[in-house]
Amino acid sequence: MTTSLLYQPKWRIIDQSSLGPNFDALQSFGMDDALCTTIGSGDSPPTMRSWVHHNTVVLGIQDTRLPHLDRGVRSLQEKGYRVIVRNSGGLAVVLDEHVLNLSIILPEKDFSIQIDKGYDTMVELISHMLAPYNLSFEAKEITHSYCPGSYDLSVNDQKFAGISQRRIRNGAAVQIYLCVSGSGSQRATAIQEFYREGLQGEQTKFHYPDIQPHVMASLSELAQQPITVQDLMNRLLLTAKAHSEQLISAPLSVQEIQLFDYNYQRVWERNEKALERV
Repeated sequence: MTTSLLYQPKWRIIDQSSLGPNFDALQSFGMDDALCTTIGSGDSPPTMRSWVHHNTVVLGIQDTRLPHLDRGVRSLQEKGYRVIVRNSGGLAVVLDEHVLNLSIILPEKDFSIQIDKGYDTMVELISHMLAPYNLSFEAKEITHSYCPGSYDLSVNDQKFAGISQRRIRNGAAVQIYLCVSGSGSQRATAIQEFYREGLQGEQTKFHYPDIQPHVMASLSELAQQPITVQDLMNRLLLTAKAHSEQLISAPLSVQEIQLFDYNYQRVWERNEKALERV
């Protein structure tokens, strides 16, 4: 009997990958918190959610402590990015129409999911999704990338994805951003300039990443063939179907809508407070 968390009696799919530029990234963080609550309580089944946001840089709380945050944010805004602050850890990441975000949301009501098990489950999902492209990737920290972490996904030391986790009310959300197409180094250059402007050469207690843009690439660049968000969405659905007895597509329940409204308000207020200096 398999112990993989990818195998579930029922997977629910919530596809928000094509909602367009008016879909606010703050909504996504409120959405996952709401889903954690209903999935953690057993009122909703395990869920895979896909989401795409246009021209947005998501900062971590530590980024808001840069000595010249206003100058850093201005450098991103001048490039056409909206800047927000998420309600979890990590550092700055770039989202745009060619970056696919996925959340796997699982219950912890009956048993605790170890942190590494959560990460390994996402790595397993991505391995299945990328199987047709013959890309051999590793999960390890790419030090000079933006938002470096021990579960960065890379091919030949060029990072294309980063994974994070959030736990709330017996629900575990494992989240990944996948740079599907476009220029990975161009995205990295924008964040490199953000830190350069935000630091202005000052020494800080916290060590912000020394970004080298060449260590980041998109899947299309790494595979040397066109790959789209829709291509990976198709692979996601096939993978979920192969790892469940029942695959459903269901909108938010009334309870989830109410929880989302509450959580989105909290996320929005935290974002406003975090960017008071800008």
